[in-house]
Amino acid sequence: MSPTFTSLEVRNYRLWFLGGFVSNVGTWIGRVGQDWLVLTVLTAGSATALGVVTGLQFLPFLLLAPWSGLIADRFSRRRILLVTQSLLALTSLVLGVLAVTGTAQLWHVYAIALFQGVTTAIDNPARQVFVSEMVPPEKLTNAVALNSASFNAGRLIGPGLAGLVIAWWGTGQALLLNTLTFVFVLAALAMLTTSELRSPSRAKGRGGIREGFAYVRHRRDIQLVMLLVFVLGTFGMNFQITMALMATKVFDKGAGEFGLLGSIMAVGSLTAALLSARRKEPRLRVLLLALVGFTVSAAAAAAAPSYWVFAAALVPVGLTALTALTTANAMVQTRVAPEMRGRVMALYMAIFMGGTPAGAPMIGWISEQFGPRWTIGVGALAVGLTLVAVSVWLARAENVRVSYESQRRPRVSVTTVPAERGSAPVPVPEPAR
Repeated sequence: MSPTFTSLEVRNYRLWFLGGFVSNVGTWIGRVGQDWLVLTVLTAGSATALGVVTGLQFLPFLLLAPWSGLIADRFSRRRILLVTQSLLALTSLVLGVLAVTGTAQLWHVYAIALFQGVTTAIDNPARQVFVSEMVPPEKLTNAVALNSASFNAGRLIGPGLAGLVIAWWGTGQALLLNTLTFVFVLAALAMLTTSELRSPSRAKGRGGIREGFAYVRHRRDIQLVMLLVFVLGTFGMNFQITMALMATKVFDKGAGEFGLLGSIMAVGSLTAALLSARRKEPRLRVLLLALVGFTVSAAAAAAAPSYWVFAAALVPVGLTALTALTTANAMVQTRVAPEMRGRVMALYMAIFMGGTPAGAPMIGWISEQFGPRWTIGVGALAVGLTLVAVSVWLARAENVRVSYESQRRPRVSVTTVPAERGSAPVPVPEPAR
């Protein structure tokens, strides 16, 4: 089998991957349907209302991270996922029924978004680390990348399909279609061969939450990754809002064109995930270069003069953003102790997705004050300035140097310069990659 898909040789992971893929398609259908319901049915295109909905969905990631990570380390992750996925299916059904019957109100969407946020905050750490129970350690990086490929293949198909369903049948029908896709991931969980799952070390006793914070506090390499991911997630990854605003307010497009933007962007994201799956080891230089590319491509998207130029710019935006996120995720998962993985990944997801409650309403406010283009421009600016600051810190505190080698195969090299003058550069040690 191709190195890109080596994890699919494992039956349990293959079932999980296929069920998750269908569910991911539904997730994006549900997101587009929810956004369209808020923007065109319940409000007169209110960016602030859309920002509040997005914020409510992600606020629990920030508040519940210590406890959700401990839950993932202490209890069966498969059982956690069976409960959380069932609750998410139920809330999707309720919102779909409200939309179909014409009884949905904005406060309904707020309440459901908050409940889904709480459920997802518990679901996400368990789902992120559950893959380590299905594949051997040497396949973990590949499996993490394939999870990203599944998610972004869903993004490629879901928004366009959502636009068609909304245009042909209605917003409520799109939300009900999302509900149906949960059946596949629940079936996959039920069909797993539990005897083949690798039992992780369980957190025991009191102090489990404090241990998670203490572990991260003593790992500067993980802190650096979390900083970069926080800035990217808070200011640069609000595409759920920015694409809707650019499509409707800047380019005066409808549901079909809005949905198409998500699919176009997913071309780059899916490409990034598949390329990441071929890498044997996640490295710092890949993360930094991806963020440089994101800064440039996001700035180009913000300045796009037409709908189709904007759509084309979203391909490199998706490529670079997903390369950065997949690399960061794999760096964290592969470099923490197995018994700490759930708590560390919960903190990681809190840093990434928990920044959205602050970022989403702010992005909505920026749109209303300065125009939709700045909702993307602020992300490029924030990530770019952070990269400058991180580069200065790495050069001064860690003696890291970046060089470009053009002989034979062009590549960027990240090295640590020894303190002794005249010594040759040596590779960056493991924690600093």
